[in-house]
Amino acid sequence: MSQALQSLLDLLDLERIEQDIFRGQSRFAVVPRVFGGQVAAQALVAAGRTVPADRHAHSLHAYFLRAGDAGAPIVYTVDRIRDGRSFTTRRVVAVQHGQPIFHLSASFQTYEEGMDHQADMPPAPDPETLETTAEMLPRYLEAYGDEAVVRRLLEARAAVDLRYVDAPPFASVGQPREPRSQVWFRTNGKLDGAIDEPLLHVCLATYVSDMTLLDSVLLAHGRGGWVTGDVVGASLDHAMWFHRPFRADEWLLYDQESPSASGGRGLGQARIYTQDGRLAITVIQEGVVRIPR
Repeated sequence: MSQALQSLLDLLDLERIEQDIFRGQSRFAVVPRVFGGQVAAQALVAAGRTVPADRHAHSLHAYFLRAGDAGAPIVYTVDRIRDGRSFTTRRVVAVQHGQPIFHLSASFQTYEEGMDHQADMPPAPDPETLETTAEMLPRYLEAYGDEAVVRRLLEARAAVDLRYVDAPPFASVGQPREPRSQVWFRTNGKLDGAIDEPLLHVCLATYVSDMTLLDSVLLAHGRGGWVTGDVVGASLDHAMWFHRPFRADEWLLYDQESPSASGGRGLGQARIYTQDGRLAITVIQEGVVRIPR
């Protein structure tokens, strides 16, 4: 296991300070605020730790309320909304400096048999044939022109082996194209032993899901990205549905598109497939997407 992955696992290992109150640490991302995927994943960890082990997360719905302070811990308070025969519902509020910064509702379900169908997995190349982040380093440096920024970006993603199928937004500046993108991802190391539990895989996928989804909005307008300065953005809300079991340490295809952008907001929607073609997750996110004046 890489040191970067171990650091991410430590970040998701919340401290219980009361029965339904947890504290998580923060760390700086590429921009000077807490990475949204971190808050969402930590909130789901908090919710999951109040739910019986035989009930697995099947959906979450969240709102980003304020920018998080990466230099301060975050307190997560869990409200036990409902414990039914098949479903369990939890509400989580993340607080910093006395103010809520994030709100999440999550639902958990016991396993049961039922009807089964899915959308087919779209064509995608073998992830092992695609450029690694290290191999893309010259393109990162050319796009951002600032070695310190590139270093922060790579450090922020070091726990994840993420490979673009097509050119990412930062390599497509001034070249508008169809607002669709694909990336393969998996953790940068295997998960085993005591940490190998279904909730952790779901939380890690939640963490990664906020990394690239709104990039599809940028592609339609030939904009380079959140760090290049030609667009300003932030996540507004985030929803995920977990359909079938998966492992975050095995390749997952993140097939993303943007059906709409208007009013200073952009919408991204995506499906996440296992390498053998099972539809594992559906994701929808809206964010602020503004052109600087």
